[in-house]
Amino acid sequence: MFDAFFFDMDGTLLDTEILWVEATECFVRDCGFEPRYEDVLEDVYGISWRGVREKTQRRYAGLEWDWEAVKSHFTRLCDIRPLPIEGSIQLLHRLAEDYPVAVVSGSTQEDVQAGLARIGVLHSLAFTLDDSCYYPGKPDPACYRMAAERLGADPARCAVFEDSTAGLVAAKGAGMYGVALVRPGRPAQDVSMADVVLDDLSLFSPS
Repeated sequence: MFDAFFFDMDGTLLDTEILWVEATECFVRDCGFEPRYEDVLEDVYGISWRGVREKTQRRYAGLEWDWEAVKSHFTRLCDIRPLPIEGSIQLLHRLAEDYPVAVVSGSTQEDVQAGLARIGVLHSLAFTLDDSCYYPGKPDPACYRMAAERLGADPARCAVFEDSTAGLVAAKGAGMYGVALVRPGRPAQDVSMADVVLDDLSLFSPS
């Protein structure tokens, strides 16, 4: 049924999506604004960094984006939170034994490489796509179309693992099979367009 598998990174392989939300909220507050958590969640969760910058600056007039300041807050949070999502990592390694597997992320190249090295999956991947590789970002399907093209694969025979509404919209817009990871304690996302919804990706079977 499937020829290839594509994983999102933040929130799917690493429990970092929520940390980027918190880091951005801290940054906006440092800039003298009073952000609503719900607004930051909408602007950050599942969105590429170019999209986050555009949305945040549009919402808070006069805010000057400072990536290093956001990342400083993120690094601090990473040091005190467990990051690997073990079931997802197990599935990636298992699938990579028989299929091409890639990571398609909206994070920067530096963060994608560092994050995947942290959980020891780089050697199992055919390639990675980060926010410098495609435009526009999720929820636009450009990233997943590019991933299929890299492999010469039929999008209809590719499966995508995502934790966000934006990521699932991108996957389905590219004509792919969408698997939603819905973990307890994480922000509710609209996963109604997913073909399968799981609370642990290790439960997924390609057959």
